Amino acid sequence: MASIDRPGATTVEESSDGDSVRGRTTIADSVVSTIAGIAVRDTYGVHSVGGGASRAMGAVRDKMARSSDLGRGVRVEVGEKQTAIDVGIVVEYGIPIMETAKNIRSNVTDAVETMTGLEVVEININVLDVYVPGSDDEEEGGSDKGVRVR
Repeated sequence: MASIDRPGATTVEESSDGDSVRGRTTIADSVVSTIAGIAVRDTYGVHSVGGGASRAMGAVRDKMARSSDLGRGVRVEVGEKQTAIDVGIVVEYGIPIMETAKNIRSNVTDAVETMTGLEVVEININVLDVYVPGSDDEEEGGSDKGVRVR
């Protein structure tokens, strides 16, 4: 049987009894970024993942494809046995950022290592903004109060 190499994927040889290899499993980079993205979004204190441009482009893509890209805002490098992850987040106002970052690292590491068997060696977190509840609602309300230019 021929081996197929796919760019952006890692191949892991498996052994059920420790002696013989019974096949190969290929894990695409997008799989790792999706797993990490879900784990980040499930972390308390994270309002959204990705920067403003990433979220805007993702919203357009989501409407066109009628699905959401759960790996948006997450970049991964996957090797044969290890992975490194970069993520950009918007945190909620009032939530301790360092505690949120620690929880993200824990959640992502647990999810990725459990599901893929890859060792997570690094998770870089870029805090891009702080979300203040109610601030978006006031801007979209159409009120002329406080507007200087019409």
